[in-house]
Amino acid sequence: MSYRPDAPAPTRAAALVASVLTADALLHLYWTTGATWPATDDRSLSEAVLGTDVPFTPPILLPLVALLLSAAALVVAHSRRPGPAVLRLGTLAVSAGLSLRALAGIYWLFAKETGSAFYWLNLALYTPLCAVLAIAALRVARWKDEARAR
Repeated sequence: MSYRPDAPAPTRAAALVASVLTADALLHLYWTTGATWPATDDRSLSEAVLGTDVPFTPPILLPLVALLLSAAALVVAHSRRPGPAVLRLGTLAVSAGLSLRALAGIYWLFAKETGSAFYWLNLALYTPLCAVLAIAALRVARWKDEARAR
């Protein structure tokens, strides 16, 4: 990404990352109620979302909800005020986490059974979305450097 003096703050990138992470947090919060939509039961939900059987219970889901909402808040905060190092480091951590999930998704394309719902969701949705969000979060994290150069 080249520096342009007239480049605006990466608010669209931050909005994209925050919107998807918040939607994901809300979906996980919904699952804490015991609901299993869009699956028919807990096991099929876990298999589709994680590729394995893990209980979708509040003690497991609530920390994930908090993590997703915190990540969304960090990215938005950094896009609005790029000065504090903690916001930049937090945004870089969000980008790194999303990158790791994207890389894991690529591995799972070769390691998981191709007929499963998780395989196809991972191929078509989870991995590409995490890759795009990782790049967007990195763009937001790099804004401090661009803003400082002005």
